[in-house]
Amino acid sequence: MPFFPTTATAPFCPSEVKGSITIDARASRLTKLRRFFGPGLLVAIGYMDPGNWATDIQAGSQFGYSLLWVVAFSSLAAIFLQMLAARLGLVAGKDLAQASYDRYGPFGRAVQWVTAEVSIIACDIAEVLGCALAFKLLLGVPVAWGIVLTALDTMIVLGLQGKGFRQIEAIVLGLIGTMAFCFVAQVTMMPPDWHAVFNGLVPGDPGHDRKDAIVLALGIVGATIMPHNLYLHSSVVQTRRVVGGARGTIRDTLALVRIDTCVSLFVAMLVNAAILILAGAAFHATGRTDVADIEQAYRLITPIVGGAAALLFGIALLASGQSSTLTGTIAGQVIMDGFLHMKIPCYQRRLITRGLALIPALIGVLWLGDGSVGRLLVWSQVLLSLQLPFAMWPLIRSVSDRAAMGEHAIGRGMQVAAWALFAVITGTNLLLITGVAG
Repeated sequence: MPFFPTTATAPFCPSEVKGSITIDARASRLTKLRRFFGPGLLVAIGYMDPGNWATDIQAGSQFGYSLLWVVAFSSLAAIFLQMLAARLGLVAGKDLAQASYDRYGPFGRAVQWVTAEVSIIACDIAEVLGCALAFKLLLGVPVAWGIVLTALDTMIVLGLQGKGFRQIEAIVLGLIGTMAFCFVAQVTMMPPDWHAVFNGLVPGDPGHDRKDAIVLALGIVGATIMPHNLYLHSSVVQTRRVVGGARGTIRDTLALVRIDTCVSLFVAMLVNAAILILAGAAFHATGRTDVADIEQAYRLITPIVGGAAALLFGIALLASGQSSTLTGTIAGQVIMDGFLHMKIPCYQRRLITRGLALIPALIGVLWLGDGSVGRLLVWSQVLLSLQLPFAMWPLIRSVSDRAAMGEHAIGRGMQVAAWALFAVITGTNLLLITGVAG
């Protein structure tokens, strides 16, 4: 069709946006921060997807606020890893896919490319299911029809063709703001026991069903730290280019990265915490400790906190599901460009990813019924958790390499922390898999 673009010129194709946003090194720190702020937002929205909702709701309903510390730990681990990814992009001038391509041979590249693509598809399955469920809750359509409707988000990608990258970030900011507002409003309508909330930030004995608590805690970790976000952040941070600077520019830019990443992911942590707190206040505190999925939570929340809160719940879920339209497309382009050196129009990339996500989601719902959405969401998070070590390993090796990073390679202390986190996440993922399988 002649009006469809035939080259990769959408605003979120990495080759088109590198260095597209200039920052004057002589400007005030506040001005530089305002210009730099944005890449962290694109990453943060991946930490608020429907997979997080499923684990947070079940944890809050079954254990109240006692697993809140797991949300905080997962968020801190995510901030650490995302800052490593951003450091790689800024200092080496390469995203994680490009760095991995240069570091490994054909077999290693193939393994990493396949696992990265699987992580994109697994994440998109969660977004498809979440968005379809939102359509059911808000419009009353069956989940299967809702899944089909999610294919229309490709038109959003086409509509953004040729727009500036800052506009993409503004849309993402709007989605995050929508979710944050909805949950702040709901927590206000159903105020929790704040003393118990603060106690939940301290690791402790959940008191009952310890095996379930461990599985849920590991599920929160697996749902929070997204492998494709490491590829995404290492690329989108390169949209910023500091001009007019001298020695120390990279160090100053890394400081801006830390602020952008910490602020954005702190907001994501608050949203995840709000979901768990809302579930704890609305369900656990009222004796409903058996709420295990998003739709059940929506149905039960209506008589407890009112129709307005339930409507906000559905709107926030829709915003969460739609977020993958942008970030999933960008991450997919980064992975395809870096590992395969292949550039295709972004709407085609969106069609491929969404098509591969629609098939298993639709088959699962048609076969198992609408009530299977919760289980399918959990399995999508298991797939994501399996891919994470494949992204962490090359990231840690790349940012530790002085030949590539020079004086900005991470020191011994950060290396120890990174490898310790790698070991913890790999081990907890194995426990998560055995817990779900058992």
